[in-house]
Amino acid sequence: MSADGADAVEMRAALVRLRRGTGLPVAFGGLMAGGIMTAGTGSVRIGELSGAVTGALRGLAIATGNGLGGKALALSRPCAVTDYPVSRHISHEYDAAVAAEGLLSVLAVPVVVRRRVRGVLYGALRTAQPLGDRTLGEAVAAARDVEQALVVRDEARALLAAVAGAGASGPVAGPVAGAGGTAAGSGAGVAVGSAAWEEVREAHGALRALAPRVMDPALREELLAVCGRLASATAPPPVRDVGLTPREVDVLACVATGATNAVTAERLGLRPETVKGYLRSAMRKLGAHTRLEAVVASRRAGLLP
Repeated sequence: MSADGADAVEMRAALVRLRRGTGLPVAFGGLMAGGIMTAGTGSVRIGELSGAVTGALRGLAIATGNGLGGKALALSRPCAVTDYPVSRHISHEYDAAVAAEGLLSVLAVPVVVRRRVRGVLYGALRTAQPLGDRTLGEAVAAARDVEQALVVRDEARALLAAVAGAGASGPVAGPVAGAGGTAAGSGAGVAVGSAAWEEVREAHGALRALAPRVMDPALREELLAVCGRLASATAPPPVRDVGLTPREVDVLACVATGATNAVTAERLGLRPETVKGYLRSAMRKLGAHTRLEAVVASRRAGLLP
């Protein structure tokens, strides 16, 4: 799935949440196409509509400072008006499209990631009445969902780029005949030092932790495929399928980096008790009595690098 396609998935989910949480009949929004706004300039194109009865809003390029959404983008904070057509607090470049859809009370919430504006969400009524704090809070929460999805996607792509760069220079390219050095704990003869291989293991654990949080299915599959490459780079194919679930492997990948149960739970978005349960189950399947034994057995089975 392309970046634009992933944007659409994330935005649609946020609009559904916004309408469900607020009861607003109309929601719409868009993200920057492949980038971010800099120095308070740029535009967001409205790409997703929910509850609209016309296509008048679709494709509008919302420039920073223009209209309600442009004001929210410029200020990096939510803005709202009770009667859009006559409001004196915004400019009116988009009045025709707003009127065609019959919107009066409108709110706009910017999508901001690491202090950089990435898009905007709108919610609207076809009647002129104040939009209360609860409605604004739900709209902000929907925007935060998009922000978190973008953070996860950015981190995933950065990790994939780092792993690709490492692979290009040799460390994770796979077994090398007569290499002379071995990766820690593998015995498979790989041209990589122990320090470099620990970085690979850290990347593997981070990718495993991120994958379940990625909404874009294509990117999630890419992450898991890279995890598989890293896990098998220095280990022979497993003699038998030990039957670990994906979540059990996620937990072991975090544990292998030295993470405590509490840290593992935070990384994976789980409760510490749930992490303990997954770890106990994995140890039983692997025939391990300690966390270290479970990690070693997982590496021998080709489940971890």
